Amino acid sequence: MLYLVATPIGNLGDFSPRAREVLESVDLVACEDTRTSRQLFSLLGVQVKATTAYHDFNEEKATENLIQKLKTGMDIALVSDAGMPLVSDPGYRLVKACHEQGISVTSVPGANAVLTALQLSGLPTDKFYFGGFLPPKSSARKSVLKSVEALSATLIFYETARRLKEALSDIEKTLGNRPMAVVRELTKKFEEVKCGTPDELNAYFSEAPKGEIVLVIEGAKEKEKTIPDISIPDLRQNLSVKDTAFVWALITGKSKKEAYNEVLENDKL
Repeated sequence: MLYLVATPIGNLGDFSPRAREVLESVDLVACEDTRTSRQLFSLLGVQVKATTAYHDFNEEKATENLIQKLKTGMDIALVSDAGMPLVSDPGYRLVKACHEQGISVTSVPGANAVLTALQLSGLPTDKFYFGGFLPPKSSARKSVLKSVEALSATLIFYETARRLKEALSDIEKTLGNRPMAVVRELTKKFEEVKCGTPDELNAYFSEAPKGEIVLVIEGAKEKEKTIPDISIPDLRQNLSVKDTAFVWALITGKSKKEAYNEVLENDKL
């Protein structure tokens, strides 16, 4: 079995009893950074049997090695430095390979910066788009923002503190002064959620803040549908009952049955 185990994103109290049980029971823990994970395990008092590196630079070869170990019957856990594995972190190739090889995979969920920031932002949560880290260069950053300009979903990106002001400037230039939130240091002592427009936030963060940052941006407003200034009698002058009902359904958004009945009612007048 491959276990995808969430680790805290700040507050160690968010580490779950199930995560502890799994990490201490598996034969091997694959870590994004073994040094970081060992420090975390020490703070949590977790005793693991063995660790191995699994990161962006060795993912292909490490996937093959882990698959072979899983095939021999070993149980393996995958962790990232913080939060849920695979979310802007390596791991999807390993999960895909497990599915292809018929190896069971399960998740031990926990803290996640994307969903936590969305909760705290005060922006719509019914649908959202997560784009990972914004590119470091302004031209590429603007291109990414432009590609999601029309999405009505709330937009979520990771950003570094050092690039925050430049990112806010590019958001304003590309998406306009939409309501948004800068969320940083999630679950930690100095957690901060600052809401406003990009220009207001740029003024507030006159100096680069500390900590990891999540940007949550309001999506594009959905355009209201406009019904053409035309009536059923107008359509019936040139169309059959069936065709009129078809066109009326398209215009009004009603079902074909509702539109057909309305056309029949109109013909009785």
